[in-house]
Amino acid sequence: MARLPRLVLPGWPHHVIQRGNNRQAIVRGDADRRAWRDILAECLEAYGVTLQAYVLMDNHFHLLVTPPTAEALSRMMQALGRRYVCAHNAVHHRSGTLWEGRYKCSPVETDPYFLACVRYIELNPVRAGLVSEAQEWPWSSAAHHLGLRQDRLVSDHPAYWALGNTPFERERRYRDLLEAGASEREVTRITEAALKGWALCTPEFMQTQPVMAERPLVPRRRGRPRKVVPGEEREDGGGEGGSGAMGSP
Repeated sequence: MARLPRLVLPGWPHHVIQRGNNRQAIVRGDADRRAWRDILAECLEAYGVTLQAYVLMDNHFHLLVTPPTAEALSRMMQALGRRYVCAHNAVHHRSGTLWEGRYKCSPVETDPYFLACVRYIELNPVRAGLVSEAQEWPWSSAAHHLGLRQDRLVSDHPAYWALGNTPFERERRYRDLLEAGASEREVTRITEAALKGWALCTPEFMQTQPVMAERPLVPRRRGRPRKVVPGEEREDGGGEGGSGAMGSP
């Protein structure tokens, strides 16, 4: 079966995942982590892509980014991948790629999924058992969103600003979201959407987007459409083989 082209909707946030080849480490210490951040900052600026959230783990990273064009996201990720691998290989006297194939990504509908996706990303070190609270991990945007430090990489999204009229309000409400945690269902849906390349969205969102000739936004139902008996309500398709949209967090 032919591989579907990557789904990118300019102007919308995208959850991006890039893993190390065979789950190998992509950083060996804080010097590597600082180099990755510096290269990421340069690549974001070069292609006009804004970053709303991120986390750098030992063998993978997550980004929540908004590209101005479909090409901008691809070029930014290619530049980041190439430049970081060259720097990493030179320092550690190795050759070859670090990455497990091409990066994965999923467009994210702002409401109701944007903040759920930010929380999912920033709670990665907590789920991995590396820290007890998200802001304790220095290689993520969590401390920025909680007002503990200013992160030059992050551009605050309107959905974050809508949490409150003052920085204190926004930080307190986002802290409440983090402390509430992400459900297993939320984590599964966000992960699967990114890894499989489907939009994280509601059926209503799909109706507002232009038809894409190359591929749909969400998986199509398998088999023939089920006949609807008069007087019988039709299923909404919200299951795993249906619309692919995540339930409300």
